[in-house]
Amino acid sequence: MKNLPNEYTERMKKLLGNDYEAYIEAVNSEPVRGFRVNTDKISLEDFEKLNVFSSGKIPYVENGFYLDYDKIGNHPYHHAGMIYVQEPGAMAPAECIDIDPGWIILDMCAAPGGKSTQLKNKLGKNGILVSNEIIPSRCRILTGNIERLGLENTVTTCMDTSRLAKTFPKTFDMIMVDAPCSGEGMFRKEDIAIEEWSTENVLKCAQRQSEILDNAALALRNGGYIVYATCTFSLEENEMTVDAFLKRHPEFELVPVKPAVAANTSDGIVFDGCKCDNMSYARRFYPHISKGEGQFMAVLHSTPEPVKLKSPLPSKKDKVDKTVFDFLDDTLTCYDKEKVIMYNGNPVYFDPEFEVGKGVAFSCGVTIGEVRKNYVMPHHQFFMASGKSFKRKINLSPDSDEIKKYLHGEEFETNCENGWAAVTVDGCTAGGVKVVNGRAKNHYPKGLRTK
Repeated sequence: MKNLPNEYTERMKKLLGNDYEAYIEAVNSEPVRGFRVNTDKISLEDFEKLNVFSSGKIPYVENGFYLDYDKIGNHPYHHAGMIYVQEPGAMAPAECIDIDPGWIILDMCAAPGGKSTQLKNKLGKNGILVSNEIIPSRCRILTGNIERLGLENTVTTCMDTSRLAKTFPKTFDMIMVDAPCSGEGMFRKEDIAIEEWSTENVLKCAQRQSEILDNAALALRNGGYIVYATCTFSLEENEMTVDAFLKRHPEFELVPVKPAVAANTSDGIVFDGCKCDNMSYARRFYPHISKGEGQFMAVLHSTPEPVKLKSPLPSKKDKVDKTVFDFLDDTLTCYDKEKVIMYNGNPVYFDPEFEVGKGVAFSCGVTIGEVRKNYVMPHHQFFMASGKSFKRKINLSPDSDEIKKYLHGEEFETNCENGWAAVTVDGCTAGGVKVVNGRAKNHYPKGLRTK
């Protein structure tokens, strides 16, 4: 049995009433695991022909499955970015509204990247995703997950939300605010969340969440959407925070979520003093009702009509060395030359119409590589994002000796012609090699290699 704080259990008894015993039983059961198919790399139809991980579909996530597989992180499909492991309840917030494939989206508190990568799968080639994380070490993890999935048109930033709002004022069509919280919904999975819980921390989190939401409102375009989410149950951090935000921002309204999410969640709670007439539109994901951990979500819609904002004057772009284009011409079957730009001294592949100031981004677009004397040393991200367009590909089966050698950092024999080549697993890129006279010289990053 979980050793839950007495003060917490008393709060939950008041909150859940007759459902309390069912909740306690769920908290003391095994956590539910899940994963999503990275549809930027493989279609859902093609993945289902290969699926060895699943014990059933998640009803509110088109590309989501319950996970029934141990040590999935070692599987070649995971290395190839074909899947992203994510707790099923945490997938619900990104499913709350229909997303236009051309939107510009901000994930404000993004690490480790579950919701970011989920949102990017919903954006088309013209959509832009900015993922922010204030803690540098976590920002590196976030950037690494985006890199592993081979996602294009993404930016990662590492700053507080106040600076973020000033950097990108009135910019985004949708903002995901998966706010830092007291973590009550994670008690089944993480004992540390139980140990760190206190009512003081609940109140401290609620104050921080309010500040983050206010900054989100500044970065949102008129007519846009904020999806506010936490992995906790407290009224103070959920309905009370939403109600207080609506009082401060009468230009916003609380709107319903999509039917599939509503069907697997419970209504938001109308508390004493609540001013919002439709707080039931907010949703609560409970582990005793649906398969997953605790989650709260609310969709806040900015009611003013969208207005056409004046585009900022484009900054002067650094010239791209001819060596980069020679490298791309030799390596890829096709690419858009207009998207090859310089950012922070490196050539990247990114939509030039979305202005990202120098030094603003932790990572901007797909890093092509490092320009050295008369040649380009390609970056792992370039292989992962552009592998499908490589002229030279080495396709390996997931149980082959060659893929085991590759993921371990070893060379292997190949009949591929000389040059840079993408290594793929059942069609999905896992990384790259330099082929020299029948030998594939390994370029899989040391920090990612299997033991």
